[in-house]
Amino acid sequence: MSTKPIRVWLAPPGPNPWKVIFVLEELQIPYEIQSIKFQDIKAKPLIDLNPNGRVPAIEDPNTGLVLWETGAILLYLVEQYDVEKKLTYGGVKEKNHVTQWLMFQVSGQGPYYGQATWFHVLHSEKLPSVITRYVEEAKRVCGVLEQGLTDKKWLVGDKMTIADLSFVPWNDRLDVVLMCAEESKFEGFPKVKAWHESMIERPSWKKAMEIRARLMDEQGLMWNGMPKDVSNMEEYQAKIKAEKEAEAST
Repeated sequence: MSTKPIRVWLAPPGPNPWKVIFVLEELQIPYEIQSIKFQDIKAKPLIDLNPNGRVPAIEDPNTGLVLWETGAILLYLVEQYDVEKKLTYGGVKEKNHVTQWLMFQVSGQGPYYGQATWFHVLHSEKLPSVITRYVEEAKRVCGVLEQGLTDKKWLVGDKMTIADLSFVPWNDRLDVVLMCAEESKFEGFPKVKAWHESMIERPSWKKAMEIRARLMDEQGLMWNGMPKDVSNMEEYQAKIKAEKEAEAST
């Protein structure tokens, strides 16, 4: 039986959608991308799919399921499509340890890295104490991963799983989070560095990043996700508001 493509709704700048694309590529699950602009995330039609107004969201025509939250999506993909258990396990211990690390990614790494990026890069007012708080939390997350990789190559068992893959998009921009040179972003975390570098060399990740670069270029966006003529999020939001008011008056 042929599998119909899963539709993935995303805005190209953010890290979270690329966790889903990474896994879809690894499992060779057919998919199609519905790329939208940042200013359309909290508007129809996406808001009808995800009332939280976030990306990614997926529509799976094979099961009729609409799903949002990346952790839930990754668990669904391996449960529904990874029949050979390439990126997960069937045993109780290993399966739940995969879920454990995945939950740490969505509750620990993502939020702390995201806040560090916001206050370091996107926020117009620089608040040193706040920046220090989130930068230190990002380093703490790296420390947890470093300990989790003690005497092993992967977080769970003897193979790469969705738990490992889920950390890649945010770790790949850790230099932005920490505002440091790219070559020093994993300084003090050699196991994390080797683990991360082994995954970004995979064809699936390289293809995902090629797609991201193309979609970013189509929208005229810089590396930080903002248009080339703005320097912080307040300016971006003002630009969006002005464009909407201009549209409404025509």
